Amino acid sequence: MKKAEIVGYNRANLGRTASQELRGQGMVPCVLYGGTEQVSFYVPQYLFRPLLFTPDVYEVTINIEGKIYTGILQDSQYHPTTDQIIHADFLEITPDKVIKVAVPVKLHGPSEGQKKGGKLVQKMQKIRVQGPAKNIPDYINIDIKDLDLGKSVKVGTIAEIEGVKILEAASNPVAFISIPRALRGQ
Repeated sequence: MKKAEIVGYNRANLGRTASQELRGQGMVPCVLYGGTEQVSFYVPQYLFRPLLFTPDVYEVTINIEGKIYTGILQDSQYHPTTDQIIHADFLEITPDKVIKVAVPVKLHGPSEGQKKGGKLVQKMQKIRVQGPAKNIPDYINIDIKDLDLGKSVKVGTIAEIEGVKILEAASNPVAFISIPRALRGQ
C-alpha cells in the first residue's frame, strides 16, 4: 500500500452542532476505530485531497496532537449538493491485522486482440482482497498480451498474491477484448 500522512486534532465536543461548526471552519470530523480505543478527531479538509481523488489505497499515518496511529480510510461521507467531504472513518491497523480493501487493477498490454482491431473493455477497476496490511499490494498487475478477440481475463486466472486472499468470484471477468462490428461477419 502507498503511504500518506495527515495531522489532526482531538475533538472536545461531539455531536451534530459541534460537527457543523467544524465543517464551517473547513475541518472534517473523523473517527478512528478498530484499536484499543475509539478516537474522535478533526482534520483540515484540504489534507484529504490525495486520499480521495485517486484509485490507490493508502496506509495513513494519523498524527493527533503528537500521538501517532496507523489506519486506512474506511468510509467517507459527502455533502449532497457541494460534494465536499463532511465525515471520514478510519480503521486502525497494525502490520499483522487482517483487513479487507479494494486494490486497483493495472492491465499490461497491448493485447493480440487490440492489434487485430478489437477494443479492450475493463469490467473491474478494483478487486477486493483480504490479508495483513503488510501484504496488500499497491496494484494487481494483469498481463493481457496474449488476450485475443472475444477472449477475457477472469479473476480466477490472476496469479496468487502471497498472504492475500482475493474475495471476488473466480468467474468474474476483469477485462475482455470486444470484436469490432466489421469483423463479426467474417
